[in-house]
Amino acid sequence: MSGNESGAAGRTAGTRIPTRYLVLALIFTITVVNYADRSSLSITGSSVQEELGFSTVQLGYVFSAFSWAYVVAQLPGGMLLDRFGARRVYAWSLVLWTAVTLAVSAVGLVTTPVLIAVTTIFVLRLLLGAFESPAFPANARVATAWFPTAERGRATAIFNSAQYFATALFAPIMGWITHQYGWRWVFVLLGVLGFALAALWLRWMDSPRDHPRVSAAEFEKISSGGGLVDLDAPKSGDAQRVQERAPLNAATFRQIFSARALWGVYVSQYAVNALTYFFITWFPVYLVQGRGLSLLEVGFVAALPALCGFGGGLLGGFLSDAMLRRGFSLTAARKVPSVFGMLLATSIALCNLTDSSALIVALMTLAFFGKGVGSLGWAITTDIAPPQASSFVASTMNAFGNAAGIVTPIVIGYTVQATGSFTTALWFVAAHGLLALVGFAVMGPIKRIHFDS
Repeated sequence: MSGNESGAAGRTAGTRIPTRYLVLALIFTITVVNYADRSSLSITGSSVQEELGFSTVQLGYVFSAFSWAYVVAQLPGGMLLDRFGARRVYAWSLVLWTAVTLAVSAVGLVTTPVLIAVTTIFVLRLLLGAFESPAFPANARVATAWFPTAERGRATAIFNSAQYFATALFAPIMGWITHQYGWRWVFVLLGVLGFALAALWLRWMDSPRDHPRVSAAEFEKISSGGGLVDLDAPKSGDAQRVQERAPLNAATFRQIFSARALWGVYVSQYAVNALTYFFITWFPVYLVQGRGLSLLEVGFVAALPALCGFGGGLLGGFLSDAMLRRGFSLTAARKVPSVFGMLLATSIALCNLTDSSALIVALMTLAFFGKGVGSLGWAITTDIAPPQASSFVASTMNAFGNAAGIVTPIVIGYTVQATGSFTTALWFVAAHGLLALVGFAVMGPIKRIHFDS
């Protein structure tokens, strides 16, 4: 009996929810907590800064610490995913990043010099970045295995939009907890949620071929539609089921890093993430220090752009797949929403032209909506990555993209301290919307890369 026949034994086609949608719901939920963890300091930052005595520049470095390690760890994270598969690597990643998040709650419980407190949180944020590094490449790997090409745009848009939903959901909660009980309890809550999700992932997740809930009809829909169902096939299984992996040697690196389409993805993803990191680091601080809002108000105000970013992210993915179904080329279906969205994102610069807090929040909301629509980098990566090194390529893209998480918080920290306002910082962030257009131009036609034999 073949692997699929044995896996499909006893399954019924039924009218129940397809398993791939439940898989997507699970990685969406994990990604929501993932982004809540990495953005937790943006909401609690003012309170942490006040209690522990951080300067503005020190806070900027602490904000950037996550991305230093996140970028460096992308390539080894991708190698681990290609070697061991998403199920095991994701589980360990989730457990470790949750433990580090929980540890932040203990910093400063005993009277601690400022430099030691800054260093401790900086190191913990470094570890958080390292341990979270496989998460998005793993999401892309799961989407590549579980979804046919015609559904992959919306699938990647949904898990990518979790970053906005995380802020919309958790910003008010974290603001309220910080206001009522103190910032430490935010990290305790995130620790409990993370460990619960790790247990669920290990108990329920499997490959499309081996998952007991997948019907034969669903398996056929995925595999015939371009889903790489054996991407995470176990090495101990049927040799024909194991996805061929490219050797990571000089020839492989040369083919990956000489691909024009990938360089276009790297540039555009860097630009998209520059806006992301403004919103998950300095935006709440801007509302407190630049606009005079209270911390409790910030928790709710920060949710507005996030909700629109969430809606924009879903719209971009669904619009892209709809264009594919209507006969547009893959290149047009991915690039048209991306270009439109990033043009909208540049509207953040208009905040410098008004003193109205209500109008500023509206412009930020429009910019974040546009950034959501234009965030199709993960869909494009799953469309063009060679199957033999899909996670390595995804990790490379994520490394380039998240370099923005190093640059953006530090640049903003220095400019705010030097100028005493956020004006220059907002122009800097808005310019990345135009940089994304350069990346889309460099990208050229979107099609699957195949290594030379």
